[in-house]
Amino acid sequence: MQTAVIIGASGGIGGALAGPLEARGTAVTRLSRRVDGLDLTDEASVERVLGRLSAPQDLILVATGVLAADGHPPEKALRQVTAQALTASYAVNAIGPMLVLKHALRLIPRDRPSVFAALSARVGSIGDNRLGGWHSYRASKAALNQLIHGAAIELARSHPQACAVCLHPGTVETPLTRDFAGDHPTVTPEVAAEQLLRVIDGLTPAQSGGFFDWAGRDIPW
Repeated sequence: MQTAVIIGASGGIGGALAGPLEARGTAVTRLSRRVDGLDLTDEASVERVLGRLSAPQDLILVATGVLAADGHPPEKALRQVTAQALTASYAVNAIGPMLVLKHALRLIPRDRPSVFAALSARVGSIGDNRLGGWHSYRASKAALNQLIHGAAIELARSHPQACAVCLHPGTVETPLTRDFAGDHPTVTPEVAAEQLLRVIDGLTPAQSGGFFDWAGRDIPW
């Protein structure tokens, strides 16, 4: 039986991912701050909650993230940048997923293919940034991409069949994006989950360390 852990399972995308996986017969462990007290900004919390898991996991997916960290909306101008917003965004969007990978390393099988995926965002691409603004969110997602890319290099030495990636789900209709989607086309969490699982199913170890969108296309760093 396949196994999976969804971090952020009480959120829109996380919740939508768990159902289809279970329909396949995958044994899914759903973890969230709301239900399990998993606080990605507290390493002791991450270690404690993940420490309860013992079985090897074929898929570990971090479906967490924050746009308006601690109530700070995405910046539209440099004068709106604050140390508090930058720090809060990094804590949730970059440091949190990296801590999950650190403490989930023992759950990644060495003898078969597996995937560790963290939800990133296209706006975290430096090469694709032509509009500026949203400094805290952009920078925190760029940091996430670098952290997972670097971790994938190390992971390949000890877990050659594993694949660690960052995924852009598109603009999804969730409370996270409700106030910021604007005119961008959106998809439901269910559609986003279907697309993401299709990408995950097609990943190979050769793609470990990559950054891909909901259709499996490479996103520039």
